Amino acid sequence: MPTAPPALQTGQKGDLHGPWPPTRRDGVLWPGPGAPASAPTLLALAGAAIVAALAVPLDRPGIGWLVTAIAGTAALIVARVVPGRPGIPPLVQRPQKKGTPDRYGWAVATVALLAVGTFRSADWLFALCVLTGTVTGAIAISSGRSLRAIAVAYLSVPIATVRGLPWISRGLSRLRSSSSGSPVRVLGTAVVSIVLLAVFGALFASADAAFARVFEAAIPDIRGDVVARWIFVGGFTFLLLAGAAFLRAAPPSAGRLDHTEGRKVGWLEWAVPLGLLVLLFAAFVAIQLTVLFGGVRYVVETDGLTYAEYARSGFWQLCAVTVLALVVLAGAARWAPRRTPADRILLRTVLGSLAALTLVIVASALHRMNVYTDTYGLTRLRLLVACCEAWFGLVLAMVLVAGIRIRAPWLPRVAIAAGVLALLGLAAANPDRMIAENNVSRFERTQRIDMAYLAGLSPDAVPALAEISDEERRLCLVWAINDGMSPDDWRGWNLGRQSAREIIGNSRPLQNCWELIYRS
Repeated sequence: MPTAPPALQTGQKGDLHGPWPPTRRDGVLWPGPGAPASAPTLLALAGAAIVAALAVPLDRPGIGWLVTAIAGTAALIVARVVPGRPGIPPLVQRPQKKGTPDRYGWAVATVALLAVGTFRSADWLFALCVLTGTVTGAIAISSGRSLRAIAVAYLSVPIATVRGLPWISRGLSRLRSSSSGSPVRVLGTAVVSIVLLAVFGALFASADAAFARVFEAAIPDIRGDVVARWIFVGGFTFLLLAGAAFLRAAPPSAGRLDHTEGRKVGWLEWAVPLGLLVLLFAAFVAIQLTVLFGGVRYVVETDGLTYAEYARSGFWQLCAVTVLALVVLAGAARWAPRRTPADRILLRTVLGSLAALTLVIVASALHRMNVYTDTYGLTRLRLLVACCEAWFGLVLAMVLVAGIRIRAPWLPRVAIAAGVLALLGLAAANPDRMIAENNVSRFERTQRIDMAYLAGLSPDAVPALAEISDEERRLCLVWAINDGMSPDDWRGWNLGRQSAREIIGNSRPLQNCWELIYRS
């Protein structure tokens, strides 16, 4: 049995990793880092938490989310390196992998998703971007490539937050033991910094009116509820970043998670059910091609429905078929054997046919949605579901490409990246404005408009609504949207709301606006 260095004897000061000898790491899925959090890591995490507490507007999209995303990313870059300590055996010190270009790409994607709140005021769109940003952020701090590894990395962040608390605590203990990190010195540094900023800031504010306005806007309004929000946001951000730093310093073993090969089933057990499913898909696609080429007259004469009613009646079912087909394809790729050339030919034939037929179904669903939108107008739900269906079609095309070599470790990340780019593209296209433009164009053709729905759009829609030829409806719609906007401070500044305010200007509503909105 080896002898431990004095600083590593169990129970002595400096014990970093439990009893000696340390547990072997071979086969351990998630051993954790081998050293406490460093001083730069602690300071970076604390700084990012303070920035989040001061900058994040919880009730709206705004530039504060972008500022916080940049601060959090910078903190995790600083926390990337977990230094070892002299005299600690290599078994305890866990070397950290260097960042790879794709990790930096996912980090940039996370910042870009949170930056959407700076330019678009649609709450639903920003909520989608934040949720997607949690996925891209988890991928940025993980190293796995399979879908299972990505899922484990995403679910590991809350666990890493809990496991990171002792890691942070040991780092704080080491920082307190140093002369430069004593609580008195830290508190003294903070007090001196605040006093200097307050004194010189007040002098500059009294010397220049423009600087005074900026200075007053930057100084937070200290109230009980504001302080409570600071504590909540700052504490939550610190815990989240601590978990991310812990996960980045000691990620779970990606080798095991990426290993997806396992027990295979016989060809009869999978080829027969999927072959019958291919025949069913082929029959449906044959009928769909007749409908697509037959057009409105064929549907009306055959089913007695209007073309829009026919489109609405089947769209959601076809979306469900697409999702389930992707699940079936993933399951078959996991359990179907591929040892012999015959196995691989059969796998390519059956899965390729199913993917190709599902692509036709995707095209049919998108065609139905297009017809329905032309008749009844565009809404957020219709636009979002159509985008999701188009993404499913792109994933199916990737499945067909992956079938050339059968193995495709790149597919999960590329599929997620395509979804992220689609969401960013949707944000760049300004969906609420697209919806308003579609409904305004439909109003100019048919003189029919859903005023109540349009009045619930975000300020992003104001430039399109300002183009309505009917002055009464135009004034009422922009007034209704303006009525729902509250003033922004610097944290909540947003380009969409700012542009809407410039267009609305000093417009005054009519007396019967609410009656007109809910009557239309």
